Amino acid sequence: MSSSAKQVVKDFYNSDLLNDISVLEKYIHPDVELLWNSTDGLTIFNFNDIVETFQEIARTYAELRVEVSHVLEEDDHVTTRYKYYIRTIENPDEELGIAHFISIWQVKDGKLYRGHQVSQPAMDQDDTNGSYHKVKV
Repeated sequence: MSSSAKQVVKDFYNSDLLNDISVLEKYIHPDVELLWNSTDGLTIFNFNDIVETFQEIARTYAELRVEVSHVLEEDDHVTTRYKYYIRTIENPDEELGIAHFISIWQVKDGKLYRGHQVSQPAMDQDDTNGSYHKVKV
């Protein structure tokens, strides 16, 4: 029995890919294309780019946690709203919010295939105490 597109995306964001980079092979399609709009502008990632990004995150941070507030599905497309939190190697006792994301993923063959992502750095004045409670997951 195959998982729904929504379940595939949820499982990916709930995985421990910082400690097990092989998770990417399980959830990311080999022909993936991710178009990411950030404060640096548009960046287009393929599979190897995504692997290299998470390898660098694993070298840089002691822990990465994703807090998902929305997961919406329509056919093979899934939209998510989430925030990344990290713990640094130098100060593993303090968790810091680093960025907010909204992504739209097309799921093909049970894997994330085409993605559009927008991110914004987290700031001290962010009101996340009430805005990141789970709404539609």
